[in-house]
Amino acid sequence: MASLTKSYLDLINDCDRFPYDHPFKPPGDHWTKIYQFLLPEDPRPHGFMLAETVKKMPWTSDFVIDHETRTVRLSPSQDKGDLSISCTTALSKLVQRAIDEDTFRVIHRTHSEAYPIIGANFPVSLERYGSTLFGIISRGAHLTVYTKTASEMKIWVPRRSPDLFTYPNCLDTTVAGGVAFGEGPFECIVREGDEEASLPEDVIRNRVVHCGCISYVGLNDPKGDGETGLIAPDIMYVYDLELPENMVCKQNDEEVKEFYLMTTDEVKESLAKTEFKTNSALVMIDFFIRHGIITAENEKNYAEIIARLHRRLPLPTTSQQGHNC
Repeated sequence: MASLTKSYLDLINDCDRFPYDHPFKPPGDHWTKIYQFLLPEDPRPHGFMLAETVKKMPWTSDFVIDHETRTVRLSPSQDKGDLSISCTTALSKLVQRAIDEDTFRVIHRTHSEAYPIIGANFPVSLERYGSTLFGIISRGAHLTVYTKTASEMKIWVPRRSPDLFTYPNCLDTTVAGGVAFGEGPFECIVREGDEEASLPEDVIRNRVVHCGCISYVGLNDPKGDGETGLIAPDIMYVYDLELPENMVCKQNDEEVKEFYLMTTDEVKESLAKTEFKTNSALVMIDFFIRHGIITAENEKNYAEIIARLHRRLPLPTTSQQGHNC
């Protein structure tokens, strides 16, 4: 019997899973219980939390929960003069309490790097693992490295370590990482390029091509190693790097098990077999479109695929005051 394979649109559906209806009126009782996460002095929601998460969270006095309006508002009890400091401190204390009480699996009982709450009117950060519980927008940077011979293109594809919390042993983008608080996407690529693929900084700075971004709203699945169904809006900044045949990508940290130099047909086959990390599959599809491998002539869902790779997110991505976190 033939093995199950997935189309490019199937792969996008696996990643971009949040309903396209109004975020508070989609079908199904599960979605009627979403809470909006609000920051001080700002009516706009900056995250979507599940009712189960709100119920389990070991809240401190810095948060006001309104079950009638289904809102969670951060309202620091101290140091309100500097909202950046007081809000970041309040979130840090809450995550620490959740770690101490082992409340959520997704936090892994450990601390993680700080992520910005993008779109906020002042700089504020939340730990990476904790951010998933609040449903804030994450930012990732992805670099696809490839080489061309006289006859074909080949792509450097890593296999993730079996010891990673999320998506162990899956195939991935050549270089990828979360964009930390105070860091730009390109600087993330420079940092991760050395750590994950042994790519010299000068090669990245001089040869990388900036190729835009991908956006989607995911739901945490079992491979994400945490509570399932958590709402995960994401922006992925994508970059390309063409290397000469004599340069190679090599494992340089514990996150990568090994690298393969794959033909485009081999990548297509691995995508169809869902061997790639869910959002990295989107990066490869976007790469194929930009390089003319997926075209309107050979893909019936071409227009739909392009639209779905660039979803308008239901949360603000810029501040009302022009501040860029």
